[in-house]
Amino acid sequence: MATAILNLSPVLLLKTQGIRVVFFDVDGVLTDGGLYFTEAGETLKRFNTLDGHGLKLLQRAGITPAVITGRDSKPLRLRLAALGVTHVHYGTEDKRPAAEQTLKTLNLDWHQAAAMGDDWPDLAVMQRCALACAPHNAHIEVKAMAHYVTQARGGEGAVRELCDLLLVASGQYINLLNESRQ
Repeated sequence: MATAILNLSPVLLLKTQGIRVVFFDVDGVLTDGGLYFTEAGETLKRFNTLDGHGLKLLQRAGITPAVITGRDSKPLRLRLAALGVTHVHYGTEDKRPAAEQTLKTLNLDWHQAAAMGDDWPDLAVMQRCALACAPHNAHIEVKAMAHYVTQARGGEGAVRELCDLLLVASGQYINLLNESRQ
C-alpha cells in the first residue's frame, strides 16, 4: 500500500470536506485561455491530460464536475463528452443561474459546492461556494477572493491540483492512487 506525498493544509482540507459538486470555467481554467482560430474561423482549444484524468477521478470518488462556460465549440463538447462530464452549460455569460440549476438538479446546496474560475464572470459562482479556487494565472481580483490559488496555471494542471485536494479531503485519494498501482 502506497502513501501519498501531497502535503496540504489541515484548514484547507477541513474547508473542502463535504464538497459534492465542482463548477469549472473553461477558458483560462481547463485551457490556457488562449484562443486559436483556423483559417476557416474554427476555434481550437488545448486541454491538459492531467486535468482530464483529475475530472475522471472526481467522478469515481462521487464528486460531480460541472462546467459553465461563456463559449461553445465542437472541440469543447467532444472533450467533455470523452471525460463523461454531463452537467454542462454552454454559451452562458450569467453563470450563477446555471450553477443554481445544476445544484437543484443534483439536490445540493452552495455549501456542498466548489468552483474554479479565472476572471470576473466567475465571481458570482465562486463567492457563493464553500470553496473558491483560482489558477495561478487568474485575474488579480479573482485570486484575491479565492480560498485556494493553485501553483499551476490554467490549462497546465491547475484543475488537477483542485481535484487532488478534493480527493484527499474526501478520503479517496490514497485508495485511487493504490488502485492505479495494481
